[in-house]
Amino acid sequence: MKTRITIIIAALLMVTNFGFAQQDEECMLNLTLMNDYVKSKKYDEAYEPWMKVRNKCPKFNIAIYKYGEKILDHKIDKSTGAEKIAFIEDYMVLLDAAGENFASKYPKGEIEEEKALLKYENQKELGLTDMQIFEAFDNVFKNHKADFTSTKGLYVYFTKTVDLFKAEKFELQKVFDKYDDVNDQLEDLNDQYSKSLNKLIEKETAGQTLGKTEAKYKKYYGQKLEANDKIAGSLDAYIGELANCENLIPLYQKDFEENRTNGAWLKRAVSKMYNKDCTDDPLYIELVKAYDQADPSAETKYFVSTVLRKQGKNTEADKYVRESYDLQDDPIKKARMAKTIANDFKKRGSYGSARTYYREALSLNPSDGTPHLYIASMYAKSANSCGDNPFNKRAVFWYAAQEARRAGQVDPRLKSNAAQTAASYEANAPTKAEIFSQNMAGKTINIGCWIGGSVKVPSL
Repeated sequence: MKTRITIIIAALLMVTNFGFAQQDEECMLNLTLMNDYVKSKKYDEAYEPWMKVRNKCPKFNIAIYKYGEKILDHKIDKSTGAEKIAFIEDYMVLLDAAGENFASKYPKGEIEEEKALLKYENQKELGLTDMQIFEAFDNVFKNHKADFTSTKGLYVYFTKTVDLFKAEKFELQKVFDKYDDVNDQLEDLNDQYSKSLNKLIEKETAGQTLGKTEAKYKKYYGQKLEANDKIAGSLDAYIGELANCENLIPLYQKDFEENRTNGAWLKRAVSKMYNKDCTDDPLYIELVKAYDQADPSAETKYFVSTVLRKQGKNTEADKYVRESYDLQDDPIKKARMAKTIANDFKKRGSYGSARTYYREALSLNPSDGTPHLYIASMYAKSANSCGDNPFNKRAVFWYAAQEARRAGQVDPRLKSNAAQTAASYEANAPTKAEIFSQNMAGKTINIGCWIGGSVKVPSL
């Protein structure tokens, strides 16, 4: 069962309404017993006093529901058959009661999301179909979208869509629509987490120490961003070959005229064809033109630049790229656009321009360290071109390793990846024997070409 994420858990018993407690000492006694047992992870022993206080005094303390979830999680894990089903059903009753008695702590959307996850995790025991699981999550998405924050829930929501398509219950368009829905939700959530995380990083950068609660939030935001990034990659893997040009082009061609002025539809169609490298088809050009006319924005200007680039109009394309970037004012969205632009320059071998935009992305969204890895990879690829002798050329790998390590320093999610990448670059740098034979230990090497900068040779 999904564990409810709680950043700050107050001393629940200390905030009990003591006037209420004096009126019913039995509830206070059972609440205390339940609390002691749960803290000791003796969930079976906690069950009886919990049920007593839950039934007699449902409004007594939120611990009835917070700890009740832990107790029922345990009961569900340790039971089978009819008994297990009874505990699952009781869990749903508990969540509804929590919403009734502590609405501010248990929003309706979070309750429905948790119930949907409970159904999914016990689908076989409850005898539910894939359609019923899909509909449970679809209810949350349609009616409580702001509360749909579970990474796992969003993944299940999409994968069930694909499964139902394969079972011939849904059309292919439904799969693409749901893919876009879930990715948009992940993007919006990541924007929120990144903005909150960046405030904490800015505070640390300014030399201030984070409080205990702030440190917990910093860890929480980082974990959510990491989980969402992993799920985003899993969505692409799950959709597999369904989202290829052979499927996308006829599908969008069929619905184009009907949606020629529909900005939302055009955005998704253009984005999907761009991301799946379907930009050589004439339909892509038509879609981009229609999108820019229907809903001109920073994003449409960028897509126009990709069309101009295909036509060999690079100067005009660069103008549109800059215009698209300047039009965006949200820092996280601007950082994302900077990475997109940088990736495009990188693909075309324009490493200097790519680095400029990667650095823009770093300044706008300092909690995202991926631009450091991209910059490092460009340094490594340029090693053979940026030195006047074999030793100096291979010294560029030290410079690339330094850049890669920065990714892990600013973004804990990338710590392992950054360390492995840096180590692989260092393995291509001059050996200790070569440093000794060239008498280069401790010396500084100036790196030429587009890279610039300098690197200090390690001491022996």
